[in-house]
Amino acid sequence: MQTDAIDIMLNQWTLERPDLDTSALAVVVRILMLHRTFLRQATSALSVLDLELWEYDVLSALRRQGKPYELAATELARETAISTGAMTNRIDRLVDKKLLSREADLEDRRSINVTLTTKGVRIIDKAIQLRLKAANHGIKGLSKKERNQLAGLLRKVVLAAAVTQSANGRA
Repeated sequence: MQTDAIDIMLNQWTLERPDLDTSALAVVVRILMLHRTFLRQATSALSVLDLELWEYDVLSALRRQGKPYELAATELARETAISTGAMTNRIDRLVDKKLLSREADLEDRRSINVTLTTKGVRIIDKAIQLRLKAANHGIKGLSKKERNQLAGLLRKVVLAAAVTQSANGRA
């Protein structure tokens, strides 16, 4: 089996501190490394459209809703896992780029509905193709079966982390 930089690091820890179980780091450090790599790949892929990753996240959340590609601003913030204050700033910037429109909710004037514009739909439809291409490139060494296995294992880790966060009052 081929080794990587993490194997070397863990072997060094094993030599220095054989009493430690470093198996968790074998997973977590690799995920952190992959995060940085995948983030660079996604950023690069979207730069062709002059789109930042946070912009993609907002547009994608709306596009996935189906026609009329609309959500309340608070729902959009929840969908993208950011605060409502940060979402307001993002909406403002995307409205300025003519990728979104916003209107007061007719039934609840305190609420704002956010909708993709025609330009926004066009951009996100191109962006998802670029993101998928970058994602496929990032895991090109895995078979379809291995991708499914890894996705299942990572889902398990994500769900366990969510339970831990919830139990600690951070969710």
